[in-house]
Amino acid sequence: MIGMGVYDGFRDDLLATVPSLRAFAVSLSKNTDRADDLVQETLVKAWDKQTSFQPGTNLKAWLFTILRNEFYSQMRKRKREVEDSDGAITGRLSVHPAQQGVADLNDFRDALALLPEDQREAIVLIGASGFSYEEAAEICGCAVGTIKSRVSRARSRLQDILGIDGEGDFGPDAIATQIASSAFSN
Repeated sequence: MIGMGVYDGFRDDLLATVPSLRAFAVSLSKNTDRADDLVQETLVKAWDKQTSFQPGTNLKAWLFTILRNEFYSQMRKRKREVEDSDGAITGRLSVHPAQQGVADLNDFRDALALLPEDQREAIVLIGASGFSYEEAAEICGCAVGTIKSRVSRARSRLQDILGIDGEGDFGPDAIATQIASSAFSN
């Protein structure tokens, strides 16, 4: 005896069960690499907990129980995990800082306030309220062409006021690029 619950041949008996453990692990996981990992984890746990093994009982059954429990623990853990090898899911989960969005919204409100009333009314009806050109024309009591013209002029004026040259000049990615380029240009 080496200590309480540990006997001299524990290591040898442990190693003798490896082929049976591996076969059982392959049958559970259906993957040889995962099976090898399971066997290794089982051996590590058994070695760490060897004092809890009672000599004279069935070592093989004890090891199979450890392996089976480890397999099902990993399966439960994997159910909660999402595979994202290409980073697509992570990319959709990333959140840009809110303070920049608040500043952008304030800038937009200020720019909107600088528009003539008829242009502001037209762009709010079309862009923010979701009305069609026909519905906006009816609300404003003017022709559809007039609404289209007002919206077009409002968009152009907002771009000028906000300093937007194209689609790449607004949104969180454009802001992050601007910040990064100005940080590295110093």
